[in-house]
Amino acid sequence: MGDKHISVGQDIIWRLEAVGFDVFTFLFRLLPVDAASWLGGAIARLIGPLTKTHRLADQNLRLAFPDKDAAWRARILDAQWETNGRTVAEFPMMDRLLPSTGRVEMVNGERLEEIARGGKPVVFVSGHFSNWEVMPAAIVNSGINCEITYRAANNPYVDKRIRDSRFRYGVRLFAPKGGDGAREMLEGMKQGRSVALMNDQKFNRGGVAAPFFGRMVMAAPGPTRLALRFGTVLQPMTVERTKGARFRAVVHEPIVLQQTGDRTADIAEGVRRITAFVEEQVRRRPEEWFWVHRRWPKEAYAELEAGEKAGAS
Repeated sequence: MGDKHISVGQDIIWRLEAVGFDVFTFLFRLLPVDAASWLGGAIARLIGPLTKTHRLADQNLRLAFPDKDAAWRARILDAQWETNGRTVAEFPMMDRLLPSTGRVEMVNGERLEEIARGGKPVVFVSGHFSNWEVMPAAIVNSGINCEITYRAANNPYVDKRIRDSRFRYGVRLFAPKGGDGAREMLEGMKQGRSVALMNDQKFNRGGVAAPFFGRMVMAAPGPTRLALRFGTVLQPMTVERTKGARFRAVVHEPIVLQQTGDRTADIAEGVRRITAFVEEQVRRRPEEWFWVHRRWPKEAYAELEAGEKAGAS
């Protein structure tokens, strides 16, 4: 690994985790796709509500949909645990979930063909909807030369397995880190490669504020900066689960950015439009979004908890 600061104990733990990852992958790949997906969903529906993350997901729903009642939230929480569990179970068999397998319906897929033929790179943007791995699979399956950004796993052995498994069906995962990552993305686009980024998680350091469900959140400016620099569009995509391990990948209308001469304002407007797009999609299908991360500022959660205490007293 080349890192002298990693202890022997930590290295052993990582290797054991990698073995567990291998066993999980092996066992789930033995199952038919639909059976594996169902099993993952059933396990998550059983275990998810017992975790601390369940309360966080409930808080997120209350922040986003303050007018909805407890029964509605319970239905959404149950459904989102199922789709998250299915997604985890489907990761080892993504090579069986390409559009070419018949399990992914493409909506406006001709737009991807247009991008592939045109040769000009675009910046794909999306969020963690349903099985979000279907999106990069659909992009590369269409013949687009694209680098898919992702957050590297903390365990380097597991991370290598993730990258290798995606590489087998054409997805080139790329984990940007700080300035080096930005330079690599710039170089890729200079060479005509598109990039794809997720834009629905908190981005504090260097983030740009944008409204999200009536509250300001910090969002990543990177996609907008890239699109402005190369004079190209932001290309939104989403993934919907239609039934079981079958999906609909939707290629939305591109977001055309304006260059007014005020770079800061142009970036802020691009971030606002991406964030508004994500919110629109979450409102359409709330049960398929990734509710188990802290999207809002800590003040929002503190305010929510204060309200809970006041109501209980």
